[in-house]
Amino acid sequence: MQPDAVYQLLRNLTSPVVAITSERNGKRNGMISDSAVRASIVPSIPRVSVYIHKFNYSHDLIFDTGRFVLHLLRDDQFDLIHRLGFSTGRSRDKLADVPHRPGALGAPVLDECHAHFECRVANAMDTGSSTCFLGDVVEVGHGAAREARGVVMTAAHFRAHMPAAWRAEYEALLRAAQQYAAERSRDIRPLIWKGLETPP
Repeated sequence: MQPDAVYQLLRNLTSPVVAITSERNGKRNGMISDSAVRASIVPSIPRVSVYIHKFNYSHDLIFDTGRFVLHLLRDDQFDLIHRLGFSTGRSRDKLADVPHRPGALGAPVLDECHAHFECRVANAMDTGSSTCFLGDVVEVGHGAAREARGVVMTAAHFRAHMPAAWRAEYEALLRAAQQYAAERSRDIRPLIWKGLETPP
């Protein structure tokens, strides 16, 4: 089977579209991901995992602090996805005009979302081009307008309904990310997460 056909099949495994926020030394950021999944079946041990590409500004913030907030978005939040997902936080504060507040762990919590999960990193795995962060969920909340409208945004819904004016930019960003990953995915390094290291 051709790689493109395999890729299209694998898209069926994609998670909902989520916003991920982080903060380090007063610098905050937000990004968009479609690689977040539930990572525990035990109700009393809620966990999520998310893959963050190493080129994302958020990667370093999460890696250095060990905390992040994962937000489920509503299916009407296209503008937020464009704001957080189509540019880098290295050159501008992407949360400047996005209503938010500091969460219990210090990372930003967006006021408008379906739900949010504040997470502390429990472990991490290097994948070459990205890091998979396993997060223990320590706080959960709902967005201000959770009952007003919308259901959870999925990657398929976003791709099918994004404004036509965004499509060329979206596809260019996707190609760049795929190229970055193709060049680095085989270079996997051993990683022991902070706190799991055995004392001498």
